[in-house]
Amino acid sequence: MPQTEYLVKSRARTGRLVESKITATSEADAIARVRATGMTPIAVEVTNKGLNRSIQLTKPRVKLKDLAIFSRQFATMLSSGLPILRCLRILSDQSTNPALQDLLRSITSDVERGDSLSIAMARHKEFPPLMVSMIRAGEVGGFLDTTMLEIASSFEADVLLRGKIKAALTYPIAVGVIAVVIVIGMLIFVVPVFDSMFAQLGGELPAPTQFLVNLSNLIKNPIFSVPVVAAVIFGVIWYRNHKTDLKVRNIVDPLKFRLPVFGQLFQKIALSRFTRNFSTLLAAGVPVLTSLDIVGDTSGNVIIARAVNSVKESVRQGAGMAAPLSEHEVFPEMVVQMISVGEDTGALDSMLKKIAEFYDQEVTATTEQLMALIEPIMIVILGSLVGGMIIALYLPIFKIFDLVK
Repeated sequence: MPQTEYLVKSRARTGRLVESKITATSEADAIARVRATGMTPIAVEVTNKGLNRSIQLTKPRVKLKDLAIFSRQFATMLSSGLPILRCLRILSDQSTNPALQDLLRSITSDVERGDSLSIAMARHKEFPPLMVSMIRAGEVGGFLDTTMLEIASSFEADVLLRGKIKAALTYPIAVGVIAVVIVIGMLIFVVPVFDSMFAQLGGELPAPTQFLVNLSNLIKNPIFSVPVVAAVIFGVIWYRNHKTDLKVRNIVDPLKFRLPVFGQLFQKIALSRFTRNFSTLLAAGVPVLTSLDIVGDTSGNVIIARAVNSVKESVRQGAGMAAPLSEHEVFPEMVVQMISVGEDTGALDSMLKKIAEFYDQEVTATTEQLMALIEPIMIVILGSLVGGMIIALYLPIFKIFDLVK
């Protein structure tokens, strides 16, 4: 078989990146030869001129669902008595996500060198701090398999929660986009037809019709439309790149809770995520202060994070969490009382878990109510927009006979 020269980029067990040229019959053969040397392939390029192409093995990103599946499979293998290294090798070979596959191979190499699993995972930002801290506690306590099951359950619940959010937002976003497209289409293609007809008849147009005509002329003007479209595209790209910045979150996160329809839903989601993650960390044996440092950021809202920061000082002084939390409006009285009972009885983790289950049910019920409420509202809004434009266009027709005379 003809052989081709490949440039293989790989990572050695020490973590150092290595580039080597290998002559092989196929890309798979080149990758196999690199793996035989104990290194982890990252990318393969054909060096022959005219055939230069690259296969990026780490292009897909690691999603929360991938981590949930990995955690559950890892827990099952550990419960069966398999060593950690054997589990990591099996999972890295079976993973269908190239990014996760590369991460697991890198972690396997670190563990083989003597690092603990938590230290190896902490080097990669793809693994959340919550997961790393729980694994560290499981390693110290000798119950890593149970910890991985708790991580899997927490991640699966979070994935389910995100699915509910998408279900609640998909319909209004889709209808909103359709409404914008219909309005712009009418302004570009329909209104000019009526405008030319009215211009031939002469006379003064009614105010609503004149407004549509002026808006149509403005949208068709490249001097206006091109900068607006460019600004919208730039704004979307900028927000996607900076939505996690603290300055942006300080503005956006408080607004989420004040939204007229979705505000309560976002608040319940943040409370559910906070209490579930807090409960999971405490059940895994993570200290309270360390848990508070982690759950503040994992709640997904800066208001929750601020409240948690105020609680940490109270805990350091030996006081409880309920009193500081009651000073923040984001925490309902029911949540504060249940946390207080959990502290008094020494069962804070189980009490937090019950709160999370309660808000999970609340999110489901609120989502169903919103879906039932939003559908007629969006239909009315869309009908009002299109109907209002049609009425505005047909208003001059009522005066057409006067214009003809």
